[in-house]
Amino acid sequence: MLLTKSQLNKASDKDLDQAVVAIKAEITKRASNSKEKALKELKAVAAKHGMSLDTLLGGKPGKAAAAKAPRAKKVAGKVKGKVAPKYRNPADASQVWTGRGRQPLWVGAALSAGQSLDSLLIK
Repeated sequence: MLLTKSQLNKASDKDLDQAVVAIKAEITKRASNSKEKALKELKAVAAKHGMSLDTLLGGKPGKAAAAKAPRAKKVAGKVKGKVAPKYRNPADASQVWTGRGRQPLWVGAALSAGQSLDSLLIK
């Protein structure tokens, strides 16, 4: 240890605060250097095999690719993706429902008006 307990006890609050700042800065610097060194080594290994590190890791999808592919959720070991809509509001074609989750107000209103759920199906 750099300072003994008796030295820490004798140090002023200002000195201790300065020591804390200096120690945190050193920890951050060392972590950054460690990451840079590891990244450099990984890039060298990838280059040795004729690839870039991005290619080796699969790269990052662009915004266009991310927008086209719906994100899948992993729940209890199963991968669940987006579900296609099953019902459409006849009064407003932009309103759709998958049939899962809370029933939209327009579905409730249509059922109250005497329509069946089958009449709202997307064909």
